[in-house]
Amino acid sequence: MSDESNAPAVMTFEVLKAAVRDGAAARLGRLALAGRKTVIDTPNYFANTSRGTVPHVTPDNISKHLQTGGAYMALEDFIEKPQQYSTRRPPIYDTPTPVPPAKALHNFTAMPPSVITILGARRLPAVPSPMGNSNKSVSVFTSTGFQVLATDEYQAAVQALKPDIAVPLADLTNHTMTPTSKRALRMAERTDDWIKAWFAEQDAVNAEANPTTRVSTFAPVLPINYSIQWEYLERLAEDHFHSLSGLAVYDPDVLPDIASGYPDLLKLPQLSLAAPVTPHHVLRQITLGIDVFVLPFINAVSDSGVALTFSFPPPPSQSTTNPNNEKTGTPGILPLGIDMSSTAHQTDLSPLVDSCTCYTCTSHHRAFIQHLLSAREMLGWTLLQIHNHAVMANFFAGIRQSLSSSSTTTDEEDNEFTKACAAFHTLYEPELPAGMGERPRARGYHFKSEGGKEKSGEKGGKRNKPAWTKFDDEKVTATGQQSSQPPN
Repeated sequence: MSDESNAPAVMTFEVLKAAVRDGAAARLGRLALAGRKTVIDTPNYFANTSRGTVPHVTPDNISKHLQTGGAYMALEDFIEKPQQYSTRRPPIYDTPTPVPPAKALHNFTAMPPSVITILGARRLPAVPSPMGNSNKSVSVFTSTGFQVLATDEYQAAVQALKPDIAVPLADLTNHTMTPTSKRALRMAERTDDWIKAWFAEQDAVNAEANPTTRVSTFAPVLPINYSIQWEYLERLAEDHFHSLSGLAVYDPDVLPDIASGYPDLLKLPQLSLAAPVTPHHVLRQITLGIDVFVLPFINAVSDSGVALTFSFPPPPSQSTTNPNNEKTGTPGILPLGIDMSSTAHQTDLSPLVDSCTCYTCTSHHRAFIQHLLSAREMLGWTLLQIHNHAVMANFFAGIRQSLSSSSTTTDEEDNEFTKACAAFHTLYEPELPAGMGERPRARGYHFKSEGGKEKSGEKGGKRNKPAWTKFDDEKVTATGQQSSQPPN
Protein backbone atom coordinates (compact mmCIF):
# COMPACT_ATOMS: atom_id res chain seq x y z
CA MET A 1 0.00 0.00 0.00
CA SER A 2 1.21 3.48 -0.80
CA ASP A 3 2.16 6.23 1.62
CA GLU A 4 -0.98 7.44 3.43
CA SER A 5 0.16 10.98 4.15
CA ASN A 6 -1.91 12.39 1.26
CA ALA A 7 -4.91 10.13 1.81
CA PRO A 8 -8.38 11.72 2.18
CA ALA A 9 -9.62 12.49 5.70
CA VAL A 10 -13.06 11.08 4.86
CA MET A 11 -14.26 8.41 2.48
CA THR A 12 -14.86 9.79 -1.01
CA PHE A 13 -16.81 8.40 -3.94
CA GLU A 14 -16.60 9.85 -7.42
CA VAL A 15 -18.88 8.92 -10.29
CA LEU A 16 -16.56 8.83 -13.30
CA LYS A 17 -19.21 8.25 -15.90
CA ALA A 18 -22.85 9.12 -15.41
CA ALA A 19 -25.62 6.72 -16.29
CA VAL A 20 -27.26 6.86 -19.69
CA ARG A 21 -30.61 7.69 -18.10
CA ASP A 22 -31.46 9.66 -15.02
CA GLY A 23 -31.97 7.82 -11.76
CA ALA A 24 -30.68 4.41 -10.75
CA ALA A 25 -28.54 2.88 -13.49
CA ALA A 26 -25.13 1.33 -14.16
CA ARG A 27 -22.22 3.68 -13.57
CA LEU A 28 -18.45 3.85 -13.27
CA GLY A 29 -17.03 5.09 -10.01
CA ARG A 30 -14.00 5.31 -7.77
CA LEU A 31 -14.06 4.74 -4.02
CA ALA A 32 -11.24 6.08 -1.78
CA LEU A 33 -11.00 5.18 1.91
CA ALA A 34 -10.50 7.66 4.75
CA GLY A 35 -6.84 7.84 5.72
CA ARG A 36 -5.90 5.23 3.11
CA LYS A 37 -4.43 5.29 -0.38
CA THR A 38 -6.48 2.21 -1.25
CA VAL A 39 -8.71 2.98 -4.25
CA ILE A 40 -11.51 0.71 -5.48
CA ASP A 41 -12.72 1.09 -9.07
CA THR A 42 -16.41 0.28 -9.31
CA PRO A 43 -18.41 -1.79 -10.16
CA ASN A 44 -16.41 -4.29 -8.11
CA TYR A 45 -16.76 -6.93 -5.41
CA PHE A 46 -15.51 -7.71 -1.91
CA ALA A 47 -14.68 -11.19 -0.64
CA ASN A 48 -17.04 -12.90 1.80
CA THR A 49 -15.22 -14.31 4.82
CA SER A 50 -15.83 -17.06 7.35
CA ARG A 51 -14.52 -16.42 10.87
CA GLY A 52 -12.37 -13.61 9.60
CA THR A 53 -10.70 -15.22 6.61
CA VAL A 54 -11.51 -16.05 3.01
CA PRO A 55 -12.25 -19.80 3.11
CA HIS A 56 -9.30 -22.00 2.05
CA VAL A 57 -6.98 -19.03 1.46
CA THR A 58 -4.38 -17.88 4.00
CA PRO A 59 -3.76 -14.14 4.47
CA ASP A 60 -0.42 -14.24 2.64
CA ASN A 61 -2.06 -15.87 -0.37
CA ILE A 62 -4.80 -13.25 -0.32
CA SER A 63 -2.07 -10.69 -1.00
CA LYS A 64 -0.34 -12.85 -3.61
CA HIS A 65 -3.17 -14.34 -5.58
CA LEU A 66 -6.55 -12.65 -4.92
CA GLN A 67 -7.48 -9.40 -6.60
CA THR A 68 -10.22 -8.42 -4.19
CA GLY A 69 -9.93 -5.01 -2.57
CA GLY A 70 -12.11 -5.71 0.47
CA ALA A 71 -13.47 -8.39 2.79
CA TYR A 72 -16.84 -8.58 4.52
CA MET A 73 -16.73 -9.90 8.12
CA ALA A 74 -19.48 -10.70 10.60
CA LEU A 75 -19.20 -9.88 14.30
CA GLU A 76 -21.11 -13.07 15.16
CA ASP A 77 -18.07 -15.03 13.96
CA PHE A 78 -16.01 -13.74 16.90
CA ILE A 79 -18.25 -13.32 19.96
CA GLU A 80 -19.28 -16.87 20.89
CA LYS A 81 -19.90 -17.50 24.60
CA PRO A 82 -19.78 -21.18 25.61
CA GLN A 83 -22.02 -22.07 28.55
CA GLN A 84 -19.09 -22.99 30.75
CA TYR A 85 -17.43 -19.62 30.01
CA SER A 86 -20.49 -17.40 29.67
CA THR A 87 -18.75 -14.42 31.29
CA ARG A 88 -15.57 -14.69 29.25
CA ARG A 89 -14.63 -11.66 27.20
CA PRO A 90 -14.25 -12.56 23.48
CA PRO A 91 -10.52 -12.63 22.60
CA ILE A 92 -10.97 -10.30 19.62
CA TYR A 93 -11.61 -7.38 21.99
CA ASP A 94 -8.18 -7.86 23.58
CA THR A 95 -6.25 -7.66 20.31
CA PRO A 96 -3.20 -5.42 20.73
CA THR A 97 -3.03 -2.42 18.40
CA PRO A 98 0.39 -0.78 18.83
CA VAL A 99 -0.06 2.55 17.02
CA PRO A 100 -2.29 3.93 14.25
CA PRO A 101 -2.94 3.03 11.48
CA ALA A 102 -3.01 -0.46 13.03
CA LYS A 103 -6.59 -1.65 13.61
CA ALA A 104 -7.78 -4.42 15.90
CA LEU A 105 -9.87 -6.18 13.24
CA HIS A 106 -6.98 -6.22 10.77
CA ASN A 107 -4.58 -7.42 13.47
CA PHE A 108 -6.83 -10.18 14.81
CA THR A 109 -7.63 -11.62 11.37
CA ALA A 110 -4.14 -10.96 9.90
CA MET A 111 -5.90 -9.43 6.90
CA PRO A 112 -3.42 -7.65 4.58
CA PRO A 113 -3.37 -3.87 5.20
CA SER A 114 -4.31 -3.20 1.57
CA VAL A 115 -7.63 -5.05 2.00
CA ILE A 116 -10.61 -2.96 3.17
CA THR A 117 -12.56 -4.50 6.04
CA ILE A 118 -16.35 -4.25 6.19
CA LEU A 119 -17.98 -5.27 9.48
CA GLY A 120 -21.61 -6.30 9.86
CA ALA A 121 -23.45 -8.06 12.66
CA ARG A 122 -24.57 -11.13 10.68
CA ARG A 123 -22.99 -13.42 8.13
CA LEU A 124 -24.01 -13.26 4.52
CA PRO A 125 -26.31 -15.06 4.05
CA ALA A 126 -27.45 -15.08 7.68
CA VAL A 127 -28.98 -18.10 9.39
CA PRO A 128 -32.55 -17.19 10.43
CA SER A 129 -33.01 -17.02 14.18
CA PRO A 130 -35.98 -18.64 15.93
CA MET A 131 -35.84 -15.95 18.65
CA GLY A 132 -36.24 -12.81 16.55
CA ASN A 133 -35.07 -9.31 17.43
CA SER A 134 -36.15 -6.92 20.19
CA ASN A 135 -36.24 -3.14 20.43
CA LYS A 136 -32.67 -3.01 21.76
CA SER A 137 -31.01 -6.15 20.38
CA VAL A 138 -30.74 -8.59 17.49
CA SER A 139 -30.32 -12.34 17.60
CA VAL A 140 -27.04 -13.65 16.16
CA PHE A 141 -25.79 -17.18 15.47
CA THR A 142 -22.33 -17.85 16.85
CA SER A 143 -20.32 -21.06 16.73
CA THR A 144 -21.87 -22.04 20.08
CA GLY A 145 -25.47 -21.24 19.16
CA PHE A 146 -27.85 -18.29 19.11
CA GLN A 147 -27.28 -15.39 21.46
CA VAL A 148 -28.41 -11.79 21.87
CA LEU A 149 -26.35 -8.87 20.58
CA ALA A 150 -27.42 -5.55 22.10
CA THR A 151 -27.34 -2.44 19.95
CA ASP A 152 -24.94 -0.63 22.28
CA GLU A 153 -22.71 -3.72 22.43
CA TYR A 154 -22.45 -3.76 18.65
CA GLN A 155 -21.57 -0.07 18.50
CA ALA A 156 -18.91 -0.57 21.19
CA ALA A 157 -17.49 -3.44 19.15
CA VAL A 158 -17.23 -1.22 16.07
CA GLN A 159 -15.39 1.44 18.04
CA ALA A 160 -13.00 -1.15 19.49
CA LEU A 161 -12.29 -3.10 16.31
CA LYS A 162 -12.05 -0.09 13.96
CA PRO A 163 -13.14 -1.65 10.65
CA ASP A 164 -12.78 0.54 7.57
CA ILE A 165 -16.53 0.33 6.94
CA ALA A 166 -19.29 -0.55 9.41
CA VAL A 167 -22.88 -1.48 8.59
CA PRO A 168 -25.19 -0.40 11.46
CA LEU A 169 -27.73 -2.85 12.83
CA ALA A 170 -30.91 -3.33 10.86
CA ASP A 171 -34.03 -5.17 11.99
CA LEU A 172 -34.01 -8.01 9.45
CA THR A 173 -35.93 -11.29 9.45
CA ASN A 174 -33.37 -13.07 7.21
CA HIS A 175 -36.18 -15.22 5.82
CA THR A 176 -37.02 -15.71 2.16
CA MET A 177 -40.69 -15.03 2.91
CA THR A 178 -41.89 -11.45 2.52
CA PRO A 179 -42.63 -9.95 5.95
CA THR A 180 -46.18 -8.88 6.72
CA SER A 181 -46.97 -5.17 6.53
CA LYS A 182 -47.06 -4.96 10.33
CA ARG A 183 -43.65 -6.66 10.63
CA ALA A 184 -42.21 -4.50 7.82
CA LEU A 185 -43.36 -1.33 9.57
CA ARG A 186 -41.71 -2.49 12.78
CA MET A 187 -38.49 -3.20 10.82
CA ALA A 188 -38.43 0.38 9.53
CA GLU A 189 -39.22 1.94 12.92
CA ARG A 190 -36.61 -0.07 14.82
CA THR A 191 -33.91 0.55 12.22
CA ASP A 192 -34.73 4.27 12.29
CA ASP A 193 -34.35 4.36 16.08
CA TRP A 194 -31.08 2.42 15.92
CA ILE A 195 -29.67 4.72 13.24
CA LYS A 196 -30.42 7.82 15.33
CA ALA A 197 -28.59 6.30 18.30
CA TRP A 198 -25.74 5.17 16.02
CA PHE A 199 -24.97 8.62 14.63
CA ALA A 200 -25.44 10.34 17.97
CA GLU A 201 -22.42 8.43 19.24
CA GLN A 202 -20.44 7.67 16.09
CA ASP A 203 -20.25 11.30 14.94
CA ALA A 204 -18.66 12.30 18.23
CA VAL A 205 -16.15 9.43 18.04
CA ASN A 206 -15.16 10.17 14.43
CA ALA A 207 -14.72 13.88 15.17
CA GLU A 208 -11.92 13.07 17.59
CA ALA A 209 -10.47 10.08 15.73
CA ASN A 210 -7.32 9.98 13.66
CA PRO A 211 -8.29 9.84 9.94
CA THR A 212 -6.47 6.50 9.65
CA THR A 213 -8.75 4.92 12.27
CA ARG A 214 -12.00 6.66 11.32
CA VAL A 215 -14.91 4.29 10.64
CA SER A 216 -17.10 4.92 7.58
CA THR A 217 -20.81 4.16 7.91
CA PHE A 218 -22.88 2.42 5.23
CA ALA A 219 -26.49 2.77 6.38
CA PRO A 220 -28.78 -0.20 5.66
CA VAL A 221 -31.58 0.01 3.09
CA LEU A 222 -34.19 -2.53 4.16
CA PRO A 223 -35.65 -5.31 1.96
CA ILE A 224 -39.18 -3.92 2.25
CA ASN A 225 -41.36 -1.66 0.12
CA TYR A 226 -40.24 1.92 -0.33
CA SER A 227 -43.65 3.15 0.86
CA ILE A 228 -43.01 1.59 4.28
CA GLN A 229 -39.46 2.85 4.84
CA TRP A 230 -39.67 6.28 3.18
CA GLU A 231 -39.59 8.12 6.52
CA TYR A 232 -36.41 6.27 7.50
CA LEU A 233 -34.84 7.11 4.12
CA GLU A 234 -35.92 10.72 4.52
CA ARG A 235 -34.04 10.88 7.82
CA LEU A 236 -30.93 9.50 6.11
CA ALA A 237 -31.17 12.08 3.32
CA GLU A 238 -31.95 15.12 5.50
CA ASP A 239 -30.49 14.51 8.97
CA HIS A 240 -27.56 12.14 8.45
CA PHE A 241 -26.44 12.66 4.86
CA HIS A 242 -23.16 14.39 5.73
CA SER A 243 -22.28 11.60 8.18
CA LEU A 244 -23.02 8.85 5.69
CA SER A 245 -20.33 7.24 3.56
CA GLY A 246 -22.58 4.87 1.61
CA LEU A 247 -25.64 2.63 1.61
CA ALA A 248 -25.78 -1.09 2.37
CA VAL A 249 -28.62 -2.28 0.14
CA TYR A 250 -30.52 -5.45 1.04
CA ASP A 251 -32.94 -5.09 -1.89
CA PRO A 252 -31.67 -3.28 -5.02
CA ASP A 253 -35.22 -3.04 -6.40
CA VAL A 254 -35.78 -0.14 -3.98
CA LEU A 255 -33.11 2.00 -5.69
CA PRO A 256 -35.32 3.38 -8.52
CA ASP A 257 -37.77 4.67 -5.88
CA ILE A 258 -34.91 6.22 -3.91
CA ALA A 259 -33.72 7.92 -7.12
CA SER A 260 -37.14 9.53 -7.46
CA GLY A 261 -37.63 10.47 -3.81
CA TYR A 262 -34.14 11.18 -2.48
CA PRO A 263 -31.69 11.43 -5.40
CA ASP A 264 -28.90 12.76 -3.16
CA LEU A 265 -28.61 9.30 -1.60
CA LEU A 266 -27.55 7.91 -4.97
CA LYS A 267 -24.47 10.12 -4.88
CA LEU A 268 -23.15 7.68 -2.28
CA PRO A 269 -21.62 4.28 -3.12
CA GLN A 270 -24.13 1.45 -3.07
CA LEU A 271 -22.97 -1.82 -1.42
CA SER A 272 -25.15 -4.82 -2.22
CA LEU A 273 -25.80 -7.19 0.68
CA ALA A 274 -28.59 -8.88 -1.29
CA ALA A 275 -26.32 -11.88 -2.01
CA PRO A 276 -26.86 -12.39 -5.76
CA VAL A 277 -26.70 -16.10 -6.59
CA THR A 278 -25.38 -15.97 -10.17
CA PRO A 279 -23.49 -13.51 -12.40
CA HIS A 280 -26.79 -12.86 -14.18
CA HIS A 281 -28.15 -11.41 -10.93
CA VAL A 282 -24.97 -9.38 -10.52
CA LEU A 283 -25.48 -7.76 -13.94
CA ARG A 284 -29.09 -6.96 -13.14
CA GLN A 285 -28.14 -5.28 -9.87
CA ILE A 286 -25.44 -3.27 -11.65
CA THR A 287 -28.08 -1.91 -14.03
CA LEU A 288 -30.00 -0.75 -10.93
CA GLY A 289 -27.02 1.24 -9.68
CA ILE A 290 -25.12 -1.12 -7.35
CA ASP A 291 -21.40 -0.27 -7.14
CA VAL A 292 -19.89 -2.94 -4.87
CA PHE A 293 -20.98 -6.51 -4.11
CA VAL A 294 -20.39 -9.16 -1.47
CA LEU A 295 -20.68 -12.50 -3.29
CA PRO A 296 -21.23 -15.62 -1.11
CA PHE A 297 -21.68 -17.82 -4.19
CA ILE A 298 -17.92 -17.76 -4.88
CA ASN A 299 -17.24 -19.70 -1.67
CA ALA A 300 -20.18 -22.01 -2.36
CA VAL A 301 -19.04 -23.03 -5.84
CA SER A 302 -15.46 -23.53 -4.67
CA ASP A 303 -16.67 -25.82 -1.87
CA SER A 304 -18.72 -27.82 -4.37
CA GLY A 305 -15.68 -28.42 -6.59
CA VAL A 306 -16.81 -26.14 -9.43
CA ALA A 307 -14.44 -23.95 -11.44
CA LEU A 308 -16.05 -20.81 -12.91
CA THR A 309 -15.55 -20.37 -16.65
CA PHE A 310 -17.61 -17.33 -17.73
CA SER A 311 -16.29 -13.99 -18.97
CA PHE A 312 -17.60 -10.52 -19.73
CA PRO A 313 -18.11 -9.43 -22.43
CA PRO A 314 -18.98 -12.96 -23.54
CA PRO A 315 -17.09 -14.52 -26.45
CA PRO A 316 -18.63 -14.30 -29.93
CA SER A 317 -21.27 -17.00 -30.30
CA GLN A 318 -19.74 -18.49 -33.44
CA SER A 319 -16.45 -19.20 -31.64
CA THR A 320 -17.83 -20.64 -28.40
CA THR A 321 -16.77 -24.06 -27.19
CA ASN A 322 -17.94 -25.89 -24.10
CA PRO A 323 -15.12 -25.60 -21.52
CA ASN A 324 -16.01 -29.07 -20.21
CA ASN A 325 -15.84 -30.64 -23.68
CA GLU A 326 -19.28 -32.09 -23.03
CA LYS A 327 -22.81 -31.45 -24.26
CA THR A 328 -24.79 -28.84 -22.37
CA GLY A 329 -28.47 -29.00 -21.62
CA THR A 330 -29.29 -26.55 -24.41
CA PRO A 331 -27.50 -26.37 -27.79
CA GLY A 332 -25.30 -23.29 -28.05
CA ILE A 333 -25.56 -22.51 -24.32
CA LEU A 334 -22.37 -22.47 -22.25
CA PRO A 335 -22.16 -23.48 -18.58
CA LEU A 336 -21.09 -20.92 -16.00
CA GLY A 337 -18.62 -23.44 -14.57
CA ILE A 338 -17.32 -27.00 -14.73
CA ASP A 339 -17.48 -29.72 -12.09
CA MET A 340 -13.84 -30.58 -11.38
CA SER A 341 -14.77 -33.64 -9.31
CA SER A 342 -15.88 -35.43 -12.50
CA THR A 343 -13.73 -38.39 -13.57
CA ALA A 344 -13.71 -36.90 -17.09
CA HIS A 345 -10.79 -34.73 -15.94
CA GLN A 346 -8.59 -37.54 -14.61
CA THR A 347 -6.18 -37.40 -17.56
CA ASP A 348 -6.82 -33.85 -18.77
CA LEU A 349 -3.61 -31.80 -18.69
CA SER A 350 -5.21 -28.53 -19.81
CA PRO A 351 -5.76 -25.55 -17.46
CA LEU A 352 -9.17 -24.84 -15.97
CA VAL A 353 -9.66 -22.03 -18.50
CA ASP A 354 -7.25 -21.61 -21.42
CA SER A 355 -7.21 -17.81 -21.31
CA CYS A 356 -6.97 -17.52 -17.51
CA THR A 357 -3.69 -16.17 -16.09
CA CYS A 358 -4.35 -16.97 -12.41
CA TYR A 359 -1.87 -18.99 -10.33
CA THR A 360 -4.01 -22.13 -10.55
CA CYS A 361 -4.30 -22.13 -14.34
CA THR A 362 -0.66 -21.20 -15.00
CA SER A 363 0.81 -23.70 -12.52
CA HIS A 364 -1.53 -26.73 -12.47
CA HIS A 365 -3.84 -28.72 -14.73
CA ARG A 366 -7.30 -30.24 -14.47
CA ALA A 367 -6.08 -33.76 -13.69
CA PHE A 368 -4.20 -32.50 -10.62
CA ILE A 369 -7.20 -30.53 -9.35
CA GLN A 370 -9.47 -33.54 -9.87
CA HIS A 371 -7.05 -35.76 -7.95
CA LEU A 372 -6.89 -33.31 -5.03
CA LEU A 373 -10.69 -33.13 -4.80
CA SER A 374 -11.03 -36.93 -4.98
CA ALA A 375 -8.47 -37.31 -2.20
CA ARG A 376 -10.14 -34.49 -0.20
CA GLU A 377 -6.88 -32.58 -0.05
CA MET A 378 -7.35 -29.00 1.18
CA LEU A 379 -5.11 -27.72 -1.61
CA GLY A 380 -7.80 -28.62 -4.14
CA TRP A 381 -10.30 -26.15 -2.69
CA THR A 382 -7.57 -23.55 -2.24
CA LEU A 383 -6.64 -23.69 -5.93
CA LEU A 384 -10.30 -23.52 -6.96
CA GLN A 385 -10.87 -20.52 -4.68
CA ILE A 386 -7.90 -18.67 -6.21
CA HIS A 387 -9.17 -19.40 -9.72
CA ASN A 388 -12.79 -18.47 -9.00
CA HIS A 389 -11.78 -15.15 -7.46
CA ALA A 390 -9.65 -14.44 -10.54
CA VAL A 391 -12.63 -15.15 -12.81
CA MET A 392 -14.79 -12.75 -10.79
CA ALA A 393 -12.08 -10.05 -10.83
CA ASN A 394 -11.81 -10.34 -14.63
CA PHE A 395 -15.62 -10.35 -14.88
CA PHE A 396 -15.86 -6.99 -13.11
CA ALA A 397 -12.87 -5.61 -15.04
CA GLY A 398 -14.73 -6.46 -18.26
CA ILE A 399 -17.86 -4.74 -16.94
CA ARG A 400 -15.91 -1.56 -16.16
CA GLN A 401 -14.28 -1.60 -19.58
CA SER A 402 -17.65 -2.07 -21.26
CA LEU A 403 -19.18 0.81 -19.29
CA SER A 404 -16.21 3.00 -20.13
CA SER A 405 -16.62 2.28 -23.84
CA SER A 406 -20.39 2.84 -23.85
CA SER A 407 -21.54 6.09 -25.36
CA THR A 408 -23.79 8.33 -23.27
CA THR A 409 -25.25 9.91 -26.40
CA THR A 410 -26.97 6.75 -27.66
CA ASP A 411 -30.14 5.12 -26.41
CA GLU A 412 -29.69 2.77 -23.48
CA GLU A 413 -30.66 -0.25 -25.61
CA ASP A 414 -27.92 0.56 -28.14
CA ASN A 415 -24.92 1.13 -25.88
CA GLU A 416 -22.15 -1.42 -25.59
CA PHE A 417 -22.80 -2.47 -21.99
CA THR A 418 -26.49 -3.19 -22.56
CA LYS A 419 -25.70 -5.26 -25.66
CA ALA A 420 -22.99 -7.19 -23.79
CA CYS A 421 -25.43 -7.94 -20.95
CA ALA A 422 -28.01 -9.26 -23.42
CA ALA A 423 -25.38 -11.43 -25.10
CA PHE A 424 -24.24 -12.78 -21.72
CA HIS A 425 -27.80 -13.74 -20.73
CA THR A 426 -28.27 -15.47 -24.08
CA LEU A 427 -24.97 -17.34 -24.16
CA TYR A 428 -24.65 -18.69 -20.60
CA GLU A 429 -26.87 -21.03 -18.63
CA PRO A 430 -29.06 -19.28 -16.03
CA GLU A 431 -27.82 -21.28 -13.02
CA LEU A 432 -24.42 -22.25 -11.66
CA PRO A 433 -23.67 -25.99 -11.89
CA ALA A 434 -24.09 -28.12 -8.79
CA GLY A 435 -20.80 -29.87 -8.08
CA MET A 436 -21.17 -33.59 -7.40
CA GLY A 437 -17.98 -33.96 -5.37
CA GLU A 438 -17.76 -34.28 -1.59
CA ARG A 439 -17.60 -30.90 0.09
CA PRO A 440 -15.39 -29.81 2.97
CA ARG A 441 -16.65 -30.62 6.44
CA ALA A 442 -19.50 -28.23 7.22
CA ARG A 443 -19.78 -26.07 10.31
CA GLY A 444 -23.04 -25.45 12.14
CA TYR A 445 -23.77 -22.12 10.47
CA HIS A 446 -23.70 -23.79 7.04
CA PHE A 447 -27.04 -25.37 7.92
CA LYS A 448 -30.47 -23.82 7.93
CA SER A 449 -32.05 -23.31 11.34
CA GLU A 450 -35.41 -25.03 11.08
CA GLY A 451 -37.08 -26.42 14.16
CA GLY A 452 -37.71 -30.17 14.20
CA LYS A 453 -35.51 -30.91 11.19
CA GLU A 454 -32.15 -32.61 11.19
CA LYS A 455 -29.08 -31.05 9.71
CA SER A 456 -29.18 -32.83 6.42
CA GLY A 457 -27.90 -32.81 2.90
CA GLU A 458 -29.88 -32.90 -0.32
CA LYS A 459 -30.83 -36.56 0.11
CA GLY A 460 -31.92 -36.27 3.71
CA GLY A 461 -28.82 -37.85 5.26
CA LYS A 462 -26.32 -36.19 7.51
CA ARG A 463 -24.17 -33.73 5.63
CA ASN A 464 -20.90 -34.57 7.38
CA LYS A 465 -19.94 -38.21 6.95
CA PRO A 466 -18.46 -39.86 10.06
CA ALA A 467 -14.69 -39.87 10.11
CA TRP A 468 -14.65 -43.41 11.57
CA THR A 469 -17.03 -46.36 11.09
CA LYS A 470 -17.39 -49.73 12.78
CA PHE A 471 -15.39 -52.53 11.25
CA ASP A 472 -16.55 -55.76 9.55
CA ASP A 473 -19.59 -57.30 11.28
CA GLU A 474 -20.82 -53.89 12.53
CA LYS A 475 -20.21 -52.19 9.21
CA VAL A 476 -23.10 -50.26 7.70
CA THR A 477 -23.63 -50.58 3.97
CA ALA A 478 -24.31 -47.74 1.53
CA THR A 479 -28.03 -48.54 1.65
CA GLY A 480 -28.15 -48.01 5.39
CA GLN A 481 -28.70 -51.77 6.19
CA GLN A 482 -26.46 -53.47 8.70
CA SER A 483 -24.18 -56.11 7.25
CA SER A 484 -25.42 -59.65 7.96
CA GLN A 485 -22.15 -61.37 7.14
CA PRO A 486 -20.53 -63.11 10.12
CA PRO A 487 -17.02 -62.07 11.11
CA ASN A 488 -14.10 -64.05 9.72
